[in-house]
Amino acid sequence: MPQALTARLRRALASLAFVLLASLTLAGPAAAKVQVEFHSFNGSLFGGRYPHTFVVFEGVLDDTGEVIDENYGFSSKRVTPAILAGPVEQMMMSEDPDYIDTTNLHFTITVSDETYREMKQVVVSWRDAPGRYYDLKKRNCIHFVGRIAELGGLKVDFPKKLLRKPKAWLNHIAQLNPKLHAEPIG
Repeated sequence: MPQALTARLRRALASLAFVLLASLTLAGPAAAKVQVEFHSFNGSLFGGRYPHTFVVFEGVLDDTGEVIDENYGFSSKRVTPAILAGPVEQMMMSEDPDYIDTTNLHFTITVSDETYREMKQVVVSWRDAPGRYYDLKKRNCIHFVGRIAELGGLKVDFPKKLLRKPKAWLNHIAQLNPKLHAEPIG
């Protein structure tokens, strides 16, 4: 089955499960949670995109009932040779749903309202860091997603050989966390 179709199917099933869970809890105490999906993109010379990793937040907050549907990926503001020389200006990217459907969904975790808010603080602090904060070797999209994963209780490390290989790195994180039951993506 093509990866894009598999990712769409997983997202559709996750959404259906969430709707069913939400409908079952209407009569009882709140049990809403936020799901955090971990995605990679292989990159495409023709598409003008280099390999990338990002997170998708979906769900409902227990305490406010706010519906969450957002995604974030950390990147350089401009793609130039300066990226190879050291820190450059950063930005936080948000992808459109059609693009997300073409990426690799590696695994999903469920987090509390409090953890979601901690993760959002990381999004803001990395986005708004003064000066040149994106560094291909020390603070790239992998490091950002790694910090989000750590806040979600996952074991994370950053092998040097994987720092420019988001798909391989997320496969590695899945192996470090067998409780995810995530199959490696080829």
